[in-house]
Amino acid sequence: MENNYIIEMRNITKVFPGIIANDDVTLNLKKGEVHALLGENGAGKSTLMSVLFGLYQAEKGEIRKNGQVVKINNPNDANNLGIGMVHQHFKLVEIFTVLENIILGVEPIRMGFLEESEAREKVVKLSEQYGLKVDPDAVIEKISVGMQQRVEILKMLYRDNEILIFDEPTAVLTPQEIKELLEIMRGFAKEGKSILFITHKLNEIKEVADRCTVLRKGKYIGTVDVKSTSKEELSRMMVGRDIDFSIDKKPSEPGDVVLSVKGVTVPSKTHKNNAVKNVSFDVKRGEIVCLAGIDGNGQTEFVSALTGLEKSTGGTITLGGKDLTKASIRHRSESGMSHIPEDRHKHGLVLDYSLEENLILQRYWQPEFQKSGFLRFDAMRKYAEKLISQYDVRSGQGPVTPARSMSGGNQQKAIIAREIDKKHELLVAVQPTRGLDVGAIEYIHKQLVSTRDAGKGVLLISLELDEVMNVSDRILVMYEGEIVGELDPKNTTVEELGLYMSGAKRNTAKENSHGE
Repeated sequence: MENNYIIEMRNITKVFPGIIANDDVTLNLKKGEVHALLGENGAGKSTLMSVLFGLYQAEKGEIRKNGQVVKINNPNDANNLGIGMVHQHFKLVEIFTVLENIILGVEPIRMGFLEESEAREKVVKLSEQYGLKVDPDAVIEKISVGMQQRVEILKMLYRDNEILIFDEPTAVLTPQEIKELLEIMRGFAKEGKSILFITHKLNEIKEVADRCTVLRKGKYIGTVDVKSTSKEELSRMMVGRDIDFSIDKKPSEPGDVVLSVKGVTVPSKTHKNNAVKNVSFDVKRGEIVCLAGIDGNGQTEFVSALTGLEKSTGGTITLGGKDLTKASIRHRSESGMSHIPEDRHKHGLVLDYSLEENLILQRYWQPEFQKSGFLRFDAMRKYAEKLISQYDVRSGQGPVTPARSMSGGNQQKAIIAREIDKKHELLVAVQPTRGLDVGAIEYIHKQLVSTRDAGKGVLLISLELDEVMNVSDRILVMYEGEIVGELDPKNTTVEELGLYMSGAKRNTAKENSHGE
């Protein structure tokens, strides 16, 4: 039986200040299987995989490959053992090309010179063999997130890795890219490669995984056969309670207009055309309006212009009757706009600040938190403790935890706590549940609905079709920088929504929404 497993992680314990991230965890991977690793945010999944990849050293336990005990001191050791990893936040050099990133660290050198042609041939061949369709000369910062992920996968294949670790690989992908990635993973397993797949998405586990190991709060809960285990059972193992997958909300009662966008146009950074073309719509108090679309159709640029991160070249933005078209970010914030940003690291947090400092980033100048120009640390601490407990933000050292050391899901919860708790009239929520587990998603959806029910306007930007259909009261579809459809989620289907998102269909509500 021993040799049936290509990798055995036995009784692994890993400790960080104030937290036992992995508490006596055992995981066995068979050759040629897709093995899912499921758990809440902060359950210790990424930590366990980082131990296998040599980024962390466990305090206790052992790792075996094909029955032999191995010592993995760093990622080079892991690569030598055929173990590769695609990280949740990609490890790519943005100004390098695809090819330069793939060969980085294992450059083919002949007589002291870089020999790229052979490497290029191998990369092109691998790219075609696995249907990855990547241009080796494209610069990383110019390609989509989905393409960047393919580069990470090619890095593993180029190094001939046979054990592939995917850490939350679908968190940043569009539905179409997710489908393609799951097919790629299935192809790998058929070839005899062994895959460890960290995720919180139960649908994906049901679709692609053979077995699933569940962790909760750092402890091993069990390993199950995916085919014979229901989604409800998996979520119960993961969260320790029943999860309500339906969203309980009464019909919306829209009030007066809180946000009015008229003819907004935003230039593109990557090509000559505008990224957002003459967009107009309103959001009323007491409703959740969702801006849906496939990634890269202008939503990011539109939100940047709306929140003040970028300048629009045409149109007006009015919030609660105030013209904010040219207002600063702070002025927009003080006028009642809250913003949960798409990129939590770039725009949501200062990673080297503590959790409590991050929680008052939007308010540190207010009398509650400062006196005569000095911060009131006692008030800060008290406020942070309140939000940490209210929003179940898990952090090893409480308010003084460095934001960087928290799990992605808990970083997201901290941003949501800060933005919902501050005084606001409009909540702009961009991918608010990206990378979150079912328990946290259920909680955030309730927060969005209660924000709506408190008479605020909510503008949700989401790529998750289930979220779009279940949470919103009105759906606006954006395609190539324009609003091409206005749909009522109660009277439409996911298929119809997909047709609008792909540009195959348009409706006249586009004209209507201009005149509202």
